[in-house]
Amino acid sequence: MKKLPLPAYFDCVRENKGLLIAAHRGGPAPGYPENTLETLQHGFAEGIRVFEVDIAESRDGVMLLMHDNRLNRTTTGDGYVADTDWADLAGLRMVDDDNQRTDFHPPKLTDVLLWAKQSGAILELDRKPTTSFRNIATAVRAAGAGDNVLLISYSDDEAAEIAAADPGLMMTAGAKGSRDIGRLEARGVDRTRLVAWTGTESPDYAAWARDIQEGVEPAFGTLGRKGERLDDQYWADGDASEYQDLVDNGLVLLATDEPYRVAAALKSDDLAREKCGR
Repeated sequence: MKKLPLPAYFDCVRENKGLLIAAHRGGPAPGYPENTLETLQHGFAEGIRVFEVDIAESRDGVMLLMHDNRLNRTTTGDGYVADTDWADLAGLRMVDDDNQRTDFHPPKLTDVLLWAKQSGAILELDRKPTTSFRNIATAVRAAGAGDNVLLISYSDDEAAEIAAADPGLMMTAGAKGSRDIGRLEARGVDRTRLVAWTGTESPDYAAWARDIQEGVEPAFGTLGRKGERLDDQYWADGDASEYQDLVDNGLVLLATDEPYRVAAALKSDDLAREKCGR
């Protein structure tokens, strides 16, 4: 199957009532730390196709995958990412969620973009304060990976920044219907390149229906702080019925801390791959 351009791919998933499962921080698992290329490869082999990853920048201007400002939680290093040169960052070992040291190293954004382009994976790029949307967009263009990337925005101003940096890139931005979509369009956002983020607190089925009516795919997150996130609430009874309810009500992109478990329980992500490729 010929790979669809990313906007057409999202349309295909929506029209076929499929689901894209986005693995938060790349989908960490035992032995697989967050935000590493090896973890993305592991997730891809398990059927995950969308990976939310965090983009930071070293002191000497190299973009890499890293969530925290400091290095001590997820690596064998210490200090701040922004105060550390890439040569030093590259030598660090990554630590998994069980605090076990691995042989994996922090990856360059460039290497991850090339992997996504080769594999067909989709990266949701979450910009950290040490870098800029313009720098990220420049790296995406240089890698020729525009059809493998969504940029995450947290406000209309950020959505406008992304559109100004590269109007051809897809993005997630807060939108719960035509009024919100129109406001984003007035800021330069192309609705055909928009995925409508609708939060993490409670599913808003009516908003999803309004977004779908506008031809925009709704996104929602069950991720968050352990013990408080919907992922924990939904799995408390041991079944995936709440996730299926999300699909049945039109959700297209689900951001979750339990990507492997959700993927194993639902058929909608398999349907998305079957009908739309990747």
